Amino acid sequence: MKWSSGFSARYYAYVVDPASWRETDRLDITGGNISRSDEGLRDSADIECKAYAQGTERYIRIYLDAEQNGASSHVPLFTGLATSPSRDIDGYYETNNVECYSVLKVADDVLLERGYYVPAGASGAAVIKELLSCVPAPVMISGIAPALQTSIIAGDGETRLSMADKVLTAIAWRMRIGGDGTIELCPKPKEEVAQFDPISQDVLEPTITVDYDWYNCPNVLRAVKDDLSAVARDDSPDSPLSTVSRGREVWAEDTSCELNTGESISEYAARHLKELQRVQLSAEYDRRFHPDVMVGDLVRLHYPAQGLEGLFRVKSQKIELGYGAKTSEEIEAV
Repeated sequence: MKWSSGFSARYYAYVVDPASWRETDRLDITGGNISRSDEGLRDSADIECKAYAQGTERYIRIYLDAEQNGASSHVPLFTGLATSPSRDIDGYYETNNVECYSVLKVADDVLLERGYYVPAGASGAAVIKELLSCVPAPVMISGIAPALQTSIIAGDGETRLSMADKVLTAIAWRMRIGGDGTIELCPKPKEEVAQFDPISQDVLEPTITVDYDWYNCPNVLRAVKDDLSAVARDDSPDSPLSTVSRGREVWAEDTSCELNTGESISEYAARHLKELQRVQLSAEYDRRFHPDVMVGDLVRLHYPAQGLEGLFRVKSQKIELGYGAKTSEEIEAV
């Protein structure tokens, strides 16, 4: 299918058996939306459906069936825990408002034992997979994950999910959740999964909000980890954010450093300063649905008139379960 063109959309859901991860009973959806982010629980959904048993908690999987000029596509959009706290009754017509939580909710609800720690030398991805063993969804590891350089000790109130996120940060990997609920642990992307431009694949709506948040971008960063510290500076005359170009210093401090494998505190400070300076251009827009673009993925945009040119990372998405599965998206330059 050509997702940049219009298509008819139909939405429905299935109850999912957590033991087999297979679909059972079907649910009819009358509306709602799906939200995706790059941290915490990662995704959620709010839907309206008919004949949902109120007060029960179960896993569901939401599908989009798209049709376009004889072609069709069957796309899973979300899988997670669902509960129905309320219902609307209009005469004989009843609808249920169903709140759906990420498959990661199970791991977020379990506290680790006091004194739990992840030892240095352990495979980061293997540790995360073990931490997520309470989640019924499949967990896949793509590639060879780095080993942890230092031990990570659980803090007060540490959950299985929050510890998994700490390990994820330490090895500089990402967690990608598919529409079928599958959790993928993989390196951060280096290439785009899609390209949007006004000629070959024009999917963006005309209204675009572009934010150049350069005013508070630092040109000096102090990184502090335990008894180590390092200062990185941008003194380049070729950099528009440097101390030379701006004629002043703009400081930032990072006291929660997560070093990559084999990285020194000085190297971390230099890398993180560049990262903070890159996140000066962000944008929000509505676009046509594209099944291959998920949160955390890279997209290449060619909209020079709007100032959007180059590679961007998807920070968040909201998919309306309505005509054309309109997608609201937030991106940042990389």
